[in-house]
Amino acid sequence: MNTRPSSPIRLVLASSSPYRRELLAKLGIPFETATPDIDETALAGETPAQLSMRLAEEKARALRLRFPAHLIIGSDQVAMLDGFQLGKPGDHARAVAQLRAASGKAVEFFTSVCVVDSATGRTASATDRTVAHFRPLTDQQIEFYVAKERPLDCAGGFKSESLGIALLAKLETADPNALVGLPLIKLVGLLESLGMEILG
Repeated sequence: MNTRPSSPIRLVLASSSPYRRELLAKLGIPFETATPDIDETALAGETPAQLSMRLAEEKARALRLRFPAHLIIGSDQVAMLDGFQLGKPGDHARAVAQLRAASGKAVEFFTSVCVVDSATGRTASATDRTVAHFRPLTDQQIEFYVAKERPLDCAGGFKSESLGIALLAKLETADPNALVGLPLIKLVGLLESLGMEILG
């Protein structure tokens, strides 16, 4: 049930990521995008799930004053391999190094999403955990992949939604969208809990 029948709910995606923008567009709901300015440094003792959730919430809350009557979506992803966080590689060499390290192993992705109703202060949030099991990869395969797809702005150095799927032996996930950067299944439930009906 829509809690604001007199006016449409306006949606804001607190992200500059083209991948999250493409994912949210799947729902067919008009939305704006804006880049939040937050410090993404991990806190001492923070688990990967806690870090991704805190950053998702901070991204959404950072835009409350700019968008005072909106539902604001923040999302963040933390990738972990052997107890170490994998960031966005940024260049070819780091992408190759990340994939070499992941070869034959499992990488955990914690993707959190938070929706803030800037008018009321109400918040709803959830975290998705996805495990990507990588095939044993040769240096030639890794070099070919990185040169072909250039996944330099992707945590873990690959794009599961395209050729990167060929790097994997299997995925453990409740929502393949989460690995790309936005858990749409959980997001739909969060939006509905705050009054936005997706299928009506």
